[in-house]
Amino acid sequence: MAASNERIREVVEAYVSLIAGGTAAEIVDLFAEGATVEDPVGSAVRTTREEIAAFYGTLEGLQQETRLIDCRIAAGEAAFLFEVRTITDGGTFTLAPIDVMTFDDEGRITTMRAFWSDTDMSVG
Repeated sequence: MAASNERIREVVEAYVSLIAGGTAAEIVDLFAEGATVEDPVGSAVRTTREEIAAFYGTLEGLQQETRLIDCRIAAGEAAFLFEVRTITDGGTFTLAPIDVMTFDDEGRITTMRAFWSDTDMSVG
């Protein structure tokens, strides 16, 4: 039986929250074995837990704030818009990607694809 929409929303909300202040290990725990991450779409697809952990490890130690703006869930998949604000000595960088995820029956992420490019980032 497919994961419920409520379970998928919980995972999406946890993901967005962990992007701001979680560890790579906590984020990877949301993913199923064999999951893939393509962030941004068109870049190399990360296919191992080690590659996924290394990718999210780059966020650790950054001062970030996130918020979920909109989320649509259907048939075991979610598409959501969220905002990531990264605060540095050089200013504040804001990115609002659209992520598309698929989930297994337990609500673990099986694929994640992030739609954004450099032109979608604002500074200020």
